[in-house]
Amino acid sequence: MKRSVKKIYAIINPISGIGSKDRIPEIISSRCIDRGIAVNIIYTEYAGHATELTRKAIDDNADCVIAVGGDGTVNEIARSLLHTNVVLGIIPKGSGNGLARELRIPMDVRGAVDVVFSNHVSVIDACRANDNIFFCTCGVGFDAAVSARFAGEKRRGSLTYAKDIVEKYLDYKPETYKLYINDDTIKEKAFLIACANASQYGNNAYIAPNANICDGEMDITILSSFNALDIGPLAIQLFTKTIDKNSKIKTFRTKKARITRQKEGMMHIDGDPVMASKDIELSVIHSALKVLIPPNVSFAEGVQRRINDIFRFFDERLPNLPV
Repeated sequence: MKRSVKKIYAIINPISGIGSKDRIPEIISSRCIDRGIAVNIIYTEYAGHATELTRKAIDDNADCVIAVGGDGTVNEIARSLLHTNVVLGIIPKGSGNGLARELRIPMDVRGAVDVVFSNHVSVIDACRANDNIFFCTCGVGFDAAVSARFAGEKRRGSLTYAKDIVEKYLDYKPETYKLYINDDTIKEKAFLIACANASQYGNNAYIAPNANICDGEMDITILSSFNALDIGPLAIQLFTKTIDKNSKIKTFRTKKARITRQKEGMMHIDGDPVMASKDIELSVIHSALKVLIPPNVSFAEGVQRRINDIFRFFDERLPNLPV
């Protein structure tokens, strides 16, 4: 559906890898001026500030709030917009950009801004894990341990994340969990358990390839213990949307579930680590958030965007080579 917009708030996290060359404030302002839209561009200054700014935008009768930053910024703004008439726009500037990728929002600034001003709105689900709201995934086990390590890194990005995965794998010990799903009790010694509202973590790593962010259900993926020989196939399947075909994977679809473990520990919420109790209650909040998405993308356009992502990845991470 389409929606007319008269007032926009753009909330920018200035530490999300945003450089002067991006010219995000100028691009947003010029688009708004051309369309006669009032705009407020505000920068976050501390943890939790995006929540306050989003509430201010709602009180000020904004039609749209644009989140400019990574998954943490997007989550903080999005959860403040649940069950309101304010629409979320996303300009992804993080390391994973899980929700933006799930919604097929371009990774380049101008492409993402085009989506915001296309006025194509979809209504998506959110999920709850105890008192925490997530839009893509939450999980316990190895991925939560990696997210805790990654949060403490001075340098962010895919290469740092890959390093943390390798280092954590060397000393990680799987835990035993009980899961209560659809009136069944499942006891499993698992490497990780991912609860997926969307199909991917971010960076096009598809932990639940068949998850649908609008269907009113979550996909729970259990990865059993495995040996070093399994790493290669699992990694390939993770990035080719086929990990559900692996014999180490079990998948369940449900509206609610409960995970029990022997003691409290780390859980990640859309990639951000939080300490959680030994009992984790999970549920879907159906049709919870209005968000701006691209119009239908042709196959050729989709392929071109993936190619652009690959070139952008290497352009941002490899040093300039002498001619």
